[in-house]
Amino acid sequence: MTRIDLNSDMGERETPEGLAIDAALMPFITSVNIACGGHAGTPVLMRRTARLAVQQGVAIGAHPGLPDPEQFGRAERIVAPDDIETLVIRQLGMLAEVLDRDGLTFAHVKPHGALYNRAAKDPELARAIVRAVQIVDRTLLLYALAGSELVKAAQAAGLAVVNEAFTDRTYRADGSLVPRSERGAVLETEEAVRRQLRQLITGVVTSVEGSPVPIQADSLCLHSDTPQAVALARMVRQELDVAGILVAAVRAR
Repeated sequence: MTRIDLNSDMGERETPEGLAIDAALMPFITSVNIACGGHAGTPVLMRRTARLAVQQGVAIGAHPGLPDPEQFGRAERIVAPDDIETLVIRQLGMLAEVLDRDGLTFAHVKPHGALYNRAAKDPELARAIVRAVQIVDRTLLLYALAGSELVKAAQAAGLAVVNEAFTDRTYRADGSLVPRSERGAVLETEEAVRRQLRQLITGVVTSVEGSPVPIQADSLCLHSDTPQAVALARMVRQELDVAGILVAAVRAR
């Protein structure tokens, strides 16, 4: 690894604490995924987050999720691929409309939560998301779990894809993320995140089963709702700097 993007999901909490964490995290990342009305996000919060990103020189992206704010878009729900295509298009349109008020646009799309994880395994759902992104703008980058079905669908359709890995989530032997409903799914200590980051730099991570999982990532995710998120982000940047890795947003080809 010689270059990496750091992304974070933001604009999801309108509480004073949530706003403060988003503001504190922004200087450490290079790309932000803004919730756009599905699992979370309001026009006011979208606009505030985008303006903050511009101030820090952070690339803006859309973060569409299942319309399930009660479960924060992380609960498994059966939604038909055609409906997924529609809801993604609608949410991207909502963010585009908000950003246009300030003359801004977004450069990438990253699905959220259950939508992201289902698309990683379900080829039909993955193709629905890819179609939605292409309908909105074929030049958009699509963030997807490294090596997943969503990566394959994007590549097959000629869409630029960003392979993503996670500094604060554990992996199964097949390269999927351990569900948040299971114990140990989230890494919360500096020691654990540092250990995983150092593995990811070498292109491999140890699964919860103990086997090595090869991962070639273009971007690393730092969740804003992980405990001590700001301290972890600071540590990640320091580790990457020491390793001589350039931290920069992914640019469309």
